[in-house]
Amino acid sequence: MRVIALSTLRAFWEGRAAYSDAREPILAWYRQALKSDWRSPADVKREFGRASILREGRVVFNVAGNKYRLAVWINYPYRVVYVRFIGTHAQYDRIDAQSI
Repeated sequence: MRVIALSTLRAFWEGRAAYSDAREPILAWYRQALKSDWRSPADVKREFGRASILREGRVVFNVAGNKYRLAVWINYPYRVVYVRFIGTHAQYDRIDAQSI
């Protein structure tokens, strides 16, 4: 898969010292996503059993033991993952993952 964009993820863990612990778990997710070939939501669930599959290609991943949430939109035919949100669990609770 192609992931757009690592710079968004990097900006998160570099943006505040409190989020620096997110670096390695986010990079682990990123590396796994790059190696993947997700053709459907079922493929995502096979690799990330705790991922939440939403409508219209939206998926939410728990990162760092659910301390952080990563919401993405996946264009399955083109094998592209677009990062739509990365934040703490509390920040995630204030957004609508389906519409961001």
